[in-house]
Amino acid sequence: MEFCALIGQRSSLRFLEAQRDIAYTSLLLEEDVHKKLYSEELDMKYLRWLENEYGIPNLWPYLYIDRVIMNGQLVREYPFDAPSLSHEDMLRRLQVTAKAVIAFLDKEQPDAVVISVIGSVGSMLLHHIAKKRGIQTIQIEFARIGNRIVFSENYHTFTWVREKFEKIRSGQLSPMHEEAKRFLAEFRATPVHYDESAVPEFYKQTGRLANIRFLQPRNLARSVPWHIRTLLQDFKRRKDPDYTDIFLWWALWDKVKRKIRGLRGAGDLFSPADMKKQFAYFPLHIDPEVATMLYAPFYTNQLELIRAIARSLPIDMPLYVKEHPGMVGYRTRVYYRELTQIPNVRLMSPSISGLDLAAHSSLTITITSTNAWESVLLKKPVITFGDVFFNDIPGVERCQSIENLPFIVKRQLEEWRHDEETLIAYMSALLEDSVAVDFSALWNKGASSEEVHADSGIRNLARLLADKILHTSHT
Repeated sequence: MEFCALIGQRSSLRFLEAQRDIAYTSLLLEEDVHKKLYSEELDMKYLRWLENEYGIPNLWPYLYIDRVIMNGQLVREYPFDAPSLSHEDMLRRLQVTAKAVIAFLDKEQPDAVVISVIGSVGSMLLHHIAKKRGIQTIQIEFARIGNRIVFSENYHTFTWVREKFEKIRSGQLSPMHEEAKRFLAEFRATPVHYDESAVPEFYKQTGRLANIRFLQPRNLARSVPWHIRTLLQDFKRRKDPDYTDIFLWWALWDKVKRKIRGLRGAGDLFSPADMKKQFAYFPLHIDPEVATMLYAPFYTNQLELIRAIARSLPIDMPLYVKEHPGMVGYRTRVYYRELTQIPNVRLMSPSISGLDLAAHSSLTITITSTNAWESVLLKKPVITFGDVFFNDIPGVERCQSIENLPFIVKRQLEEWRHDEETLIAYMSALLEDSVAVDFSALWNKGASSEEVHADSGIRNLARLLADKILHTSHT
């Protein structure tokens, strides 16, 4: 009946203060909390208590999840990589944020905490402190089938889907059994990625000429007024900036460098894909992202991970590494060249379909990529390095020690067998415990209040969330 909120950015605060649908009892803005670190006296006794009480097992994960603090990114473009705070200031930031989150929970006493994404110090602390206190924590996750959304009590797996999956495997009938079979048949006949932003066609930067498209008159007519407005905003907030503010001069500088990299291109470093020969497939992730920072924090250096994977394969098996289309122009030629210097690595063009590579590969190896989930659906063996929901499917191998990787590869290539009934059982559970809703459009493009109210998917999502809060499994 009552709502409060921890908010990441000031623009979100303005939106919540302006809307009239929900009256919030309290709004805590993380950007305001951040500013307090500069007047906070460092208290190591408090931090040691915090680490003992809420460490996982130490406090570093709370800092490394924040791209602005640890990498200087979001405010600067990849490949820029420099912390925005000193070590001492990082500790102060942890201290002031933990105090603010704990005071917030003490005051509001929420029955449940619902988080769409954990990507900052505050959201990470909120999740783990609430969970440690016995407050129900609910993550909003993409089911990665169509436009379906699923809820989970943690970010390591889909907890309620797992429960249903185990019941179905033990003999319980699922009302979605036939729907799961139909989905698999249709997907295998015509594979389609669940997210339009992950296919090459979505990005218009994969060719060299795309980097000068902004010079077209109609594009200039749109971009010049926007840049002028942004510059005026920058001058207004220079006296009291927020730590997540993106300033136009840095954005322009980073964009110019990206355009130059795009114009130079890396086509001469790409290899053709021979789908008739055996190969292993590794899809590069967008960097940095929660896919690595949250779900696999010790595997964020993809270049070094690829070196380890390449030397773990049979001597005559190449590793096809495909760039994510969303990273075109961001990674440097030096990065690509280092990849191509690994003897059995072949760099694939971002314009090649990841689904095609997954369908023809002998083995897909990933951190947490959706391409690996699609490989599972296409009856292919998979190895993962991070916390991802499809680790729950027997036959998917999670590598937790790099020294074991060669043996896991050998086992997956020689002993792995596809289990269709188990996959149908998992797919049934996933369909049963998810809702079809155009959540990506709301996230990426925004929507008016009227559009939200008119979307039946949003209503169904709200009903499912209410059901999870009211009928907690407590497992």
